[in-house]
Amino acid sequence: MRRRLLSLSVSIPLALGLNSAAHADEGMWMPSQLPDIASQLKAAGFRGNARDLAELAKPPMNAVVKVGGASGAFVSKDGLVLTNHHVAFGVIQYNSKPGRDLIQDGYIAADRAAELPANPDYRVLVTTGFDRITDRILANATGKQGRAYFDAVDAATKAAVAECEREPGARCSVANMYYGTDFYLVRQLELRDVRLVYAPPNAIGNYGGEVDNFVWPRHAGDFTLLRAYVGKDGKPADYSPDNVPYVPPAHLQVSTRNVKEGDFAMLAGYPGVTFRHRMASEFANQIDWQLPSRVAVYQDMIDVIEGTAAKDEAARVAYASQVRSLKNNLKRAQGELDGLRRSDAARVRREDETAMFAWLDKQADAAATRADIAAAQAVLDAGVATRDRDQLVGLIQSQTQLLRAAITVQRLANERTKPDAQRETGYQQRDEVLITGQLKQAQRRYAPQVEKALLTELLTQYQALPPAQHVAELDSVFGTTSAQLKQKLDAMYAGTQLNEEANRLAAMQSAMHADGRATLAAPKDTLLKAAGALMPALLRLDEEAKTSAGELLRLRPAYMRALIDFRKSQGRAVYPDANSTLRVSYGRISAMDPRDGVHYRPLTTVQGIVEKHTGVEPFDAPKPLLDAIAKGDFGTTAEPSLGTQTVDFLTNLDTTGGNSGSPVLDAQGKLIGLNFDSNWEAVSASWMFDPRFKRAIHVDMRYMRWLLSKVYPAPHLLKEMNLPAE
Repeated sequence: MRRRLLSLSVSIPLALGLNSAAHADEGMWMPSQLPDIASQLKAAGFRGNARDLAELAKPPMNAVVKVGGASGAFVSKDGLVLTNHHVAFGVIQYNSKPGRDLIQDGYIAADRAAELPANPDYRVLVTTGFDRITDRILANATGKQGRAYFDAVDAATKAAVAECEREPGARCSVANMYYGTDFYLVRQLELRDVRLVYAPPNAIGNYGGEVDNFVWPRHAGDFTLLRAYVGKDGKPADYSPDNVPYVPPAHLQVSTRNVKEGDFAMLAGYPGVTFRHRMASEFANQIDWQLPSRVAVYQDMIDVIEGTAAKDEAARVAYASQVRSLKNNLKRAQGELDGLRRSDAARVRREDETAMFAWLDKQADAAATRADIAAAQAVLDAGVATRDRDQLVGLIQSQTQLLRAAITVQRLANERTKPDAQRETGYQQRDEVLITGQLKQAQRRYAPQVEKALLTELLTQYQALPPAQHVAELDSVFGTTSAQLKQKLDAMYAGTQLNEEANRLAAMQSAMHADGRATLAAPKDTLLKAAGALMPALLRLDEEAKTSAGELLRLRPAYMRALIDFRKSQGRAVYPDANSTLRVSYGRISAMDPRDGVHYRPLTTVQGIVEKHTGVEPFDAPKPLLDAIAKGDFGTTAEPSLGTQTVDFLTNLDTTGGNSGSPVLDAQGKLIGLNFDSNWEAVSASWMFDPRFKRAIHVDMRYMRWLLSKVYPAPHLLKEMNLPAE
């Protein structure tokens, strides 16, 4: 199958800054851009051919995969996938229950028959194509505004995706580069049968917990091994005992050499979203409102879940993954806020933008560009009026299980009245397998008392908003006082049958057929009834959001072109903000001096595990680990210069959320580390890059090898990865 990777179009100035001076650690580059910066790569220490990195159908890029919304890599010819413990945490939690706590105890599949199926919506995606289709996406958008512009781009996107997915097993998407300036069709092989192979105990995979999260020095073995399966015909298939391991086109070889400070390092993965090219007003909004409000509401949700589930082991296990995600996002938000304030980011960005406008005013097309930028700013200003409401409504939907299931079913019923090409993204026929998977697993992540308590907290905050931010349907369904809210939630959850998987799937089937939709219009189930009553409001809010999104999609390119040309005139590097597409960053294993008198050595060792150990979570190291450390039998995985076993290491690689699980490669392309975190001082790098503070934290592959050899042995997996049993 022929795969193509097209470089940036020469008709727009997106690659113009590539050859300018830049820090080697700065930039999340599209693989297609790497040949243009080959000299910088070589100067940094890369020993391969930069053109090979631009080919998605060649190693090492075709071994790097998207896993569960983050990153990972194939590490054997039989579909073995290496990713983070926290990326696979939902899989571990899904297979846990009272009496079999894989979170606490870990898991080692003795053979392939013992490998455990992941939750039904868990996916491994292998990128096989990345083609520029800007002209196709924007062809029918010219001259349109607002919702019409959004719809034109949306229709072209859906048509391109539908055409791409005629290829069996393909999962396709369109990536928006440079905020509406350029568009790429991303083609991925969707592997749907994923199984748990090896997970260390939580006290290794998450050693230090939230105390150590985003902190250096770290001592976490944050890794897990999964395996991707396909049907006997070699094509992607749903889980079946008859499926066979997927044979990837290539896999990474885990390095057996030692690494040290100053060594070249390169990372490939799927960073989520960065915002470094946003307008100055958006930086100010992030610092003044978004991050403080996010910190507050996330803490409220954590307190409610933990307090409600404290005395119920089943509820605690059910919500373990959600709580961990909330804690991670909370700490990230606080770190981002602290970092942006420390860097005085709002002032720096405002001054940079002011300088850009001064430069722009001297250019021939200044008036038209200025008009578009002013119009974009007006759209952003309008969104401030409802930002509190919109945040809470989003959380009410995303942080619940049964209510979210009911809303999903009612939205599916609404979309099913339209031709497939006109349905909302997420509710087309291509999405029904994922919807089914989400509905199937809901009860494993649900306890009624917890969901009601969570809704009570969020809706109480909503009720306290000014009247102008209230929505009539929400007020009707949930009431406007605390007493009404309690009464309505009690009745809703007492009268629902959606806690049973069969009932959720039956409701989904009703949504997909005309006679069933008539039943959903006046359902007996109380949650389905509530979701149906909320639907007009949710559709109306969605309409408003799309109108604003369409305008920004139309107007932002003016700002981006001005910013790119301005930075080019200064000799500053230009690279696209991250958007969950495959990116590469490069740099070195690097120490750090975060503040006066403090020096961060770039390697940690098992002695740090012992030093931190208190016997109380999150510093309760397992006895087999402590015994192995005391024994001191490290073999060839020990670092000679330190005389002991390493655990984690630090680089100056440019990363953000989504890069969790990204493989870290040496100058020869061998796997030396697994990315899992950033340091506290660099959490704000999603908005502002500061080379003084930006570091990334990785599991040293020598630690993984030692654990698999000496502590929680899995010699069969070492053999599969062509590694020696130490």
